[in-house]
Amino acid sequence: MSTDPALRLRMADAIRVLSMDSVHRAKSGHQGMPMGLADVATVLWCEALKFDAAAPDWADRDRFVLSAGHGSMLLYALLHLTGYGAMSMEEIKNFRQLGSKTPGHPEYGHTQGVETTTGPLGQGLATAVGMAMAEAHLRARFGADLVDHRIWVLAGDGCLMEGVSQEAISLAGRLKLHKLIVLFDDNDTTIDGRATLAETGDQGARFAAAGWAIRGVDGHDHDAIAQALAWAKQQDRPVFIAAKTKISKGAGPKEGDPHSHGYSLFDAEIAAARAAMGWTALPFEIPDDIAAAWRGIGARGAVEHQAWTQRLAASEARGAFARALSGEVPPEALAALQAHAATCAQRKPAGATRVHSGAALEALIPVYPEMLGGSADLTGSNNTFVKGMAPFDAPDYAGRYVHYGVREHAMAAALNGMALHGGILPYSGTFLCFADYSRPAIRLGALMGARVVHVFTHDSIGLGEDGPTHQPVEHLASLRGIPNLLVLRPCDAVETAEAWAVAIGQVRRPSALVLSRQAVPGVRSEADENRTARGAYEIAAAQNTPALVSLFASGTEVSVALEARALLEAQNVPTRVVSVPCFELFAEQTQSYRRAVIGEAACKIAVEAGIKQGWAELIGPCGFVGMHGFGASAPAKTLFEHFDITANAIVRTALAWLNDGH
Repeated sequence: MSTDPALRLRMADAIRVLSMDSVHRAKSGHQGMPMGLADVATVLWCEALKFDAAAPDWADRDRFVLSAGHGSMLLYALLHLTGYGAMSMEEIKNFRQLGSKTPGHPEYGHTQGVETTTGPLGQGLATAVGMAMAEAHLRARFGADLVDHRIWVLAGDGCLMEGVSQEAISLAGRLKLHKLIVLFDDNDTTIDGRATLAETGDQGARFAAAGWAIRGVDGHDHDAIAQALAWAKQQDRPVFIAAKTKISKGAGPKEGDPHSHGYSLFDAEIAAARAAMGWTALPFEIPDDIAAAWRGIGARGAVEHQAWTQRLAASEARGAFARALSGEVPPEALAALQAHAATCAQRKPAGATRVHSGAALEALIPVYPEMLGGSADLTGSNNTFVKGMAPFDAPDYAGRYVHYGVREHAMAAALNGMALHGGILPYSGTFLCFADYSRPAIRLGALMGARVVHVFTHDSIGLGEDGPTHQPVEHLASLRGIPNLLVLRPCDAVETAEAWAVAIGQVRRPSALVLSRQAVPGVRSEADENRTARGAYEIAAAQNTPALVSLFASGTEVSVALEARALLEAQNVPTRVVSVPCFELFAEQTQSYRRAVIGEAACKIAVEAGIKQGWAELIGPCGFVGMHGFGASAPAKTLFEHFDITANAIVRTALAWLNDGH
């Protein structure tokens, strides 16, 4: 190995001491996992991990994912010791304090060197699968001279108990993502006690059954760990290494004690642990020889980084590579969507908005090579596939369409991983009702600002006969409740094209396109401006002013509101209609714009085939025509009549509101 064995043991002890001291100072946190995995992490970073601490964003670096995010001090210690500039000792001292770079769980975009936000167990592992997919795809596109790195994951018992882990490992095994290596902290520990309280399965056999190469190793034997890592690099499939460790290794009586998971050691226990390690330095001080050794590891990758930089400069693909990594939207893509929207405005095609989305993708995919699509076994229903797209699969990963199988949660997490890796704008589809399966990953993506597009079709009772198990009623409100997530529900072909333009133009937030199964008429006859980007706009004015009634609707209910407007106008009730494709974008508009769109009508009515939650906050006190409970199994037209989401129902509601003197 490249470092002296005795020195390397002390390098691992540096991680243990920093973890003990930081958790003790914060009176909060988890030193058990960092102490137990210090040996594995030390050997990995010294012998196998490709990185340059001076260039944290080097595109061809290995990705290190701490799936067991509660052990964040392991990562923070490594970042500090190897010389990441933003991770000073002062930040280590401020562990878990407001504004520090060392929050309780690693946060992407907040701390330099953190590749993904982790903490909800299993998410890091599933996100890493997306990173490995991105690596494979970009390597197929640009060649191994520019893209040739690995994704290393540290996961614990909790990560492997979470259901998303099964989805993720089976997908990775099917795709033979051989650059993905999972190191399992096999310490038989959960918060309640031994992991065997709740788990008696053979994790190695489980991974092997999913098509992974597996191996066990003593997680405190540096030579054995190094050999296992070297072996892992030679495999032709994803790798699972179970490292047998002791939680809180080196912590005296607490070593191996499952209750030391989130236990903050007392002064006497820390003193005893230091004595056992022969560690005499003061708290938050690292002996010079150990500090120098770690800094040397952090600087070692500079040579390889420089060689890569030279290869990139000499490559004919350097321009395309740089643009892909920048996330810049090709001008051709926006132009294609604009031209498509103009055609739709002229022709006003009737159809389901999921079909309109497919048509928009037909214009978009050929001119936006970074887009990589897919579906959770609902390709024909989601309209996410464009003719000519090849499948993303082993051994040729150049394809741009992923068959995720029925794995909505892992799919959403993989989208996050691809986006965080860079070089890809991922999108994928499922039914809106199944957003519940994806929600933890959607929320985490919003927290991280991951630039992904979730395509959710079959958005209401309008899906018909499949019934209430598949009919979303609360889902729009639920998704709108996630901060930093755009929820776009277009009403026709023009708005759908505009919604795609909005989604691909985002920089630091994900988007959800919510689309219908049932057909709707075309209602927009102009596309000179992307009005969807405003979040809400007047789509039809009252014939006479001032308007007495303002109808606010999204998606398929916009055409219903327009029909109601005609009926009210026929009764000499001036009525205007506002299309509201995106609450979030409307909330970001100027106060004067919002006031103008909301208007001063005495009667305001929201119309949506979901629950009312959120509408009053957006537009003020209002009547509501929509859902008040679960749906039923019947044809769509029958259901809209049964649940009274009709033009006549809107008219009755408006007249009652006006007659009551609201």
